[in-house]
Amino acid sequence: MNTKLYVALAAAVLALSACTKHDSAQTEAAEAAAAANNAADATATAATETAQAAAAATDAAAQQAGAAVSNAADATSAAASDAAAGAAAATADAAQATADAAQKVADKADAAADKAATEAEKK
Repeated sequence: MNTKLYVALAAAVLALSACTKHDSAQTEAAEAAAAANNAADATATAATETAQAAAAATDAAAQQAGAAVSNAADATSAAASDAAAGAAAATADAAQATADAAQKVADKADAAADKAATEAEKK
């Protein structure tokens, strides 16, 4: 972008220096000045469009970042729910294992009581 401006400026300077050498130099200088103005306008337009494109890209990136944060929050919530469900299942499994062990102890105690009653009847 700066190169175009320098080229236009150099063309304008050359055109102006030629004014002293030729009768038609004034016309050429005016044309060079117009070309320099056109180049400056094109440079300004390009700069504006570049800024607008950068702003649009920044906005799109911000929207994508927001969506990523939302997705991460959803995933975290789902993982927390899964972890809670897993903990509840583990607690239920532990309670069932404790109940099973208590039943075995009760069965052994019942068998021991039956055996003791049988032996007492023999005497």
